[in-house]
Amino acid sequence: MAFIADTLPAWRDDPLRPAATAETVLTAQLCALLNSASRKSRGWDYLQFRMEEPDEVVRGRAIDLVAAPSGQLIWIDGRRYSQYEPLLPVECKRLPTPSGRERDEREYLHSRHGSRGGVQRFKAGDHGAAHTHAAIIAYLQSDDIPAWHARVAQWIIDLSAETTNWTGDDGLTLNTHDSDRGMARLSSSHARDRGLADIALDHIWIRV
Repeated sequence: MAFIADTLPAWRDDPLRPAATAETVLTAQLCALLNSASRKSRGWDYLQFRMEEPDEVVRGRAIDLVAAPSGQLIWIDGRRYSQYEPLLPVECKRLPTPSGRERDEREYLHSRHGSRGGVQRFKAGDHGAAHTHAAIIAYLQSDDIPAWHARVAQWIIDLSAETTNWTGDDGLTLNTHDSDRGMARLSSSHARDRGLADIALDHIWIRV
């Protein structure tokens, strides 16, 4: 997560990066730069990044971005990871959510139009069921980070009143906010369905 966070401002500010607003294009650009940066950064060349990776458990689902070993085995907490097994699943979301007939403004968290919400997918076990740690990257395309943090906090309050699947325990903690670089790191922990253990989420928000 530190490597991704350190790379994000360089990606956003790269003068060679074509202008884009669509989530898929932004994530493809980010994936390309992360792979280049990992090759050039001493100590991170064991990583590779891939887009639209099939989920390891729910095969009909695709993860926006994953970090995986590059050509070697990595052991973490007694579990072996090869280049075929993601180390970290990452969901990517735009804030605000693009308008559309089946879009929900709270889609970073939850969608009323099926399992499209970023956090919702992890809570339901549709994404990352094989992991207890995952991440969400938010591309902030309007307003500032404190405004979005307050808005998301209110959405969680509203969802807690609307459904038993959300509670105040799902709140996001703002850990660091670098206003000069337009970036923040947040964290949250969520109970999951299907008898799965809780999942810890790292959130990186960046103004684009």
